[in-house]
Amino acid sequence: MASWNGQQYFITFIDDYSRYDYLFLIHEKSQSLDVFKTFKAEVELQLNKKIKSIRSDRGGEYYGRYDGSGEQRSGPFAKYLEECGIVHQCTMLGSPSMNGVAERRNRTLKDMVRSMISHSTLPEKLWGEALKTAAYILNRVPTKAAAKRLMSFGRVESPV
Repeated sequence: MASWNGQQYFITFIDDYSRYDYLFLIHEKSQSLDVFKTFKAEVELQLNKKIKSIRSDRGGEYYGRYDGSGEQRSGPFAKYLEECGIVHQCTMLGSPSMNGVAERRNRTLKDMVRSMISHSTLPEKLWGEALKTAAYILNRVPTKAAAKRLMSFGRVESPV
């Protein structure tokens, strides 16, 4: 179902160290590279750190499509990562546990959205706003990783 402004998908980028989640709503999966470029520019400018690696499944939006011989070919996303010197760690087919941090975060986000929508009178097409709210909340929940987040970001944010 499309959100109120037409987005049908979301993409998350999670800092493996701090578990901070950057979430973007997108209209189609082909926007993944453009969104990553925006994310990369923001993170590298704000945190003064370079992205060294990215872990993903072998989805077409990240890696590319299979050709006629059954080989998976590098698509624009993988080529961009290579140009930037970013290591692309791809999980094995059918092994979502290899990307457990992202899989668990996405499941938690979806569960929170379902709960928010079902326990309110809001229309389902506001799932995108509920999703952004869920990510905002999870980024502020105290955890062991949150302590690392505060140290690595060099600032403390008030949750209120």
